[in-house]
This record gives sequence, C-alpha cells and structure tokens, in this order.
Amino acid sequence: MFLCSHGRMLPRWSEAFQEGRAGKIHTTRVGAKFDVVDIIWLRLEPELPVAMQIERLAPKLRLIPCVVLSDRPTDEEALAAFAAGARGYCNTHAAAQMLIQIAAVVLQGGLWIGESLMQRLVSATSRLQALSSTAATEKNETWSKTLTDREEQVARTLAGGASNKEIARALGITDRTVKAHVGAILEKLQVRDRLQLSLIVNRRG
Repeated sequence: MFLCSHGRMLPRWSEAFQEGRAGKIHTTRVGAKFDVVDIIWLRLEPELPVAMQIERLAPKLRLIPCVVLSDRPTDEEALAAFAAGARGYCNTHAAAQMLIQIAAVVLQGGLWIGESLMQRLVSATSRLQALSSTAATEKNETWSKTLTDREEQVARTLAGGASNKEIARALGITDRTVKAHVGAILEKLQVRDRLQLSLIVNRRG
C-alpha cells in the first residue's frame, strides 16, 4: 500500500507492484481501507517532520513495516525516519527493480538503508572500532579463513569505509569485479550487508 497526499499510484510503483494500491493520507487520519497489507510505502510531505508523518498512521498500520519515500532524500532525513520506526528509506522515484529489492529485504526482517547512509555507518563503525583497539592486542582473524586473498583485501578495504569505486581504484580492478567480490564475501561469511561485514572485520579479539 502506497500512501501519499494525492492518493494515486506513480508509474514506477505500478511497474514494480501491478496489484499495488494507493491511499490518500491526511494530517490526522489515513483515508484508505486496509485488509491484507504487507508493507506501507509512505511518501513524505516535505513541509512536515518525518516522525510526525509516521506517527499519524493509524495504530494498526504501525504494526506493518513502513518504507519511507522521499522526493529529496538526505542522510539526515533517513536517520530521522529510522529513529521513528521505518524499515526502509529511498527515493520516491526509485526504479521498479529497486522497489522490488527493498520489499524483499524488508519482508525478510531486514532494513533498507541506502548506499550513502550505509557508507557513513560503515565509516563510523570503523572509527569506533579503531578507538577501542587500544585495549586489545590481537585481532580475531577467523573470519578471513574462508576467503581468497583478493576477497580478504576487498573486505578489509570495505571495512575501512571505502566505496566500491574507491576499492576498485585502490586494488586496480573494475567496479563490477568489486561487486562480485562483495557478493561472494557476504555469502561466505553469511552476513546480510556491508555494515555487518564491517563489524566482523573490525572486531577485536
């Protein structure tokens, strides 16, 4: 179910979910009927605080995973959305395939954070782990045993806060190769995303 001020489906929403419906959300109530709804897609109104817009959902809707859609997404707005209980955050006009991917992640209990915010979280995690390393003398290196040498290089560079393009430049490989390595690393280590990988790589013994 897509909720927005005009109550109409956008073309990319319809392309992603052919049976999707739209409802009109008002300041104090939701003008739509809900029977079987897996995800609420909430398009933000730019003049209102994010938390207020999520909070004004009907009580029963707050039990349904909510993905926030923003016309002008920013990391700060994303953080506010997650603090208010959102399970995902993306551009209102994201491609249909991305919307499908977001739905799959959220329905499996995950969070869809977005590349920019994910990068910030990975970098922050790396810095925090570095600060705490003064009390430890050894790294827990068991995570690297299942990886190839190149995969380990990619994992360490990624955990340091580098983007795919920065990893590609640092290691002299293509962006496509980096994506393939990252996919293999996540699968081998059985982690969901780059943030979890960063926590594992930076964890101290």
